[in-house]
Amino acid sequence: MTVIQTIILAIVEGLTEFLPVSSTGHMIITQSLLGIESTPFVKAFTIIIQFGAILSVVCLYWKRFFRLNHTPAPEGSTSWQRFIHKWDFYWKLLVAFVPAVIIGFIGKASGLIDRFLESVEVVAVMLVVGGIFMLFCDKIFNKGSEENAITERRAFRIGLFQCIAMIPGVSRSMATIVGGMAQKLTRRAAAEFSFFLAVPTMAAATALDVLELFFGSDADTNWATPDNLLMLALGCVVAFIVALLAMKWFVDFLAKYGFKAFGVYRIIVGGIILAMLIAGQSLVMVD
Repeated sequence: MTVIQTIILAIVEGLTEFLPVSSTGHMIITQSLLGIESTPFVKAFTIIIQFGAILSVVCLYWKRFFRLNHTPAPEGSTSWQRFIHKWDFYWKLLVAFVPAVIIGFIGKASGLIDRFLESVEVVAVMLVVGGIFMLFCDKIFNKGSEENAITERRAFRIGLFQCIAMIPGVSRSMATIVGGMAQKLTRRAAAEFSFFLAVPTMAAATALDVLELFFGSDADTNWATPDNLLMLALGCVVAFIVALLAMKWFVDFLAKYGFKAFGVYRIIVGGIILAMLIAGQSLVMVD
């Protein structure tokens, strides 16, 4: 890849990773339009630059991400309850993360996830279907209340919604935000919890992909040349900066205007992919 192609792919990753528009669909279109061949380095690049996007969440919300609950535990609490009370934020993230671990393991072991990941058609269809849903989801789910806190039960249910995003094209961000809204959270609170939940979820998924990339049966690290490693570093930095800006903008936009604009956009992108497939354009999954 050239430097320009590297920057463009990283910008697309940073823009779309936390927006409810499916980063997978956008990376497919971008790679095709730029004429980038799906080489071992390109596959490694699209996986590893996600670490830049993950780091942006930690940096943007570091005051809330690195925190303990120092308020007194309820009187009569057991030692375990006091421990959970202190580590409340991380405990709820863990509770929300567990469903993805279980369903992901089952899906991976059965080969179902891999079959989905090989289908560009599934991505295109789910972009359109998800877009249509988003045109109406603001009406389906009434506005939440700021008084509704994220409980263990709500966190677990949001985690179940996140599992839907294992279908390529659904968008992890869309699934978890809608899950939060279904639990009567405000759009802002649902979006921010979606960002927090992305850290363990994306970190685990990306780490597994990286391990497979370097140590799997089809491992090929001949691409790890000094020039390519420099490209990777550039991609991570660009993805980090763009994701940081995208999240700050997205939370305010979503709180004020809702999902409708993203729904229209998803339908357009899904339609473009379907049109390219019908026209005989060769499209490949890049992650």
